Amino acid sequence: MRRSAFFIRVIILGFILHLYIGLRLIPDLPVSTPYRWLAALLLLLSWLFILLAIAARRLESARLSDRLAWVGLPAMGAFSSLLVLTLLRDISLLALLVLNTAASEWRADSAVAVPLFALLLTFAGFINARRLARVVTIKVPIENLPAALQGFTIVQISDIHVGPTIKRRYVDAIVDAVNLLEADMIALTGDLVDGTVERLAGHTLPFSRLRARHGAYAVTGNHEYLSGVHGWITEFERLGMKILQNEHVVIAHGDARLVVAGVNDFSAGRFDPAQRSDPAAAIAGAPPEAAIRLLLAHQPRSAAAASEAGFTLQLSGHTHGGQFFPWNFFVRLQQPFTAGLNRYNNLWVYTSRGTGYWGPPKRIAAPSEITRLLLVAAG
Repeated sequence: MRRSAFFIRVIILGFILHLYIGLRLIPDLPVSTPYRWLAALLLLLSWLFILLAIAARRLESARLSDRLAWVGLPAMGAFSSLLVLTLLRDISLLALLVLNTAASEWRADSAVAVPLFALLLTFAGFINARRLARVVTIKVPIENLPAALQGFTIVQISDIHVGPTIKRRYVDAIVDAVNLLEADMIALTGDLVDGTVERLAGHTLPFSRLRARHGAYAVTGNHEYLSGVHGWITEFERLGMKILQNEHVVIAHGDARLVVAGVNDFSAGRFDPAQRSDPAAAIAGAPPEAAIRLLLAHQPRSAAAASEAGFTLQLSGHTHGGQFFPWNFFVRLQQPFTAGLNRYNNLWVYTSRGTGYWGPPKRIAAPSEITRLLLVAAG
C-alpha cells in the first residue's frame, strides 16, 4: 500500500514538473506550431519513460526490467538538467523584469538554449559515468607512523551499484584496474550492488578476482540493506571478501600491526535493530599498541562516533561527490563531507566519489574514482 501511494505521488509530481517545463519553454520557442507540438510530445515521453524506469524494478523479468531502465534512467538524468536550467532561466527572466530590461530576444534564445544545454550535459555526463573510473592517489599523513607502514597502500572502491545498467563487463574493468595497483589491502566501502543476489550474482563474480597482499575487506551500504543484505553478505564472503560487521581484524605488516575495522551502514538500524552501526563495538578489544586504526564506514557521518572511538583514519563513500548538479548541494545537508580527504577532530576521513554511479548514468564535475591511499609519516 505504501509503495502504491508513493508511486502515485511520483506520477503526479513528475507530471506537474514536466508541465511546468512545457509551459515555461514551449510558448517561447521560435518555431512553428507543429514543432511546438513535437516538443510537448517529447516532454510527455520523458515523463512516461521515467515512470517506466521506476516501475521496472518490480518486474519479474530481469531482461525487460534492464531494458526499461536503459530507456528511463537517461531520461531521468536529462529531465533533472532540464528542470534546473528552466528554473535558472525563470530566475534570469525575473531579474530582467526587475531591472526593466527588454527580454524578448532572451526569452526566445534561452527557450532554445535550455533544452540543447540539457542534452549536452546529459551526453557529457553519460560518457563520464560509463568510462572506467580514474585512479586517484592520496597521501594520508600519520603522526608517529612506524617505518614498516610507510607507503602502506590501501585501494578503495565504493558505490559501484551493480544493477540495471552496471553489469559484469563494467565490474571486470574495475577489478583489472585495482589488481594492477598491487595494493597491500583492498577496502570496499558499501553500495556495491543495487538489486538481489538472484538477479545480480553473475555480474558480481569479478569481485572474486580481487588480489591484495592482505586481502579485501568490505562493509555494507544502505543499498545492500535495500537489496537483501544477508544474502549479499553470504555471497560477498563466498567471493573472497571479509565482511566487517561492527568488528575488526588485525593485520601484521612487517613488525607493525594495523587494525582494520568495519561498521554496518549508518542507517542499518532502521532495517534491523540488531544491525545498528557501532564504531565503538567495532574497535573493542583491539590491541592498544596497534599504530593505525582504520575504519571502513559507508557514510561519512559515522565520523563523529569514529573519532570518539579513537580511530586514525575512516574510509567512506555514499555521497558520489554529488554525482551531478544540483545534488552536490543536497549532500552537504546530510553528510559532513562530500568528497576528498578531510579532518574531523583527530580523525582523517577520506570520502570517495564512488567507482560507479546510481540511477541516471550521468556524472558532471564529480568523476568516479578508484582511490589509492598511501600512509606516510606526517611532517
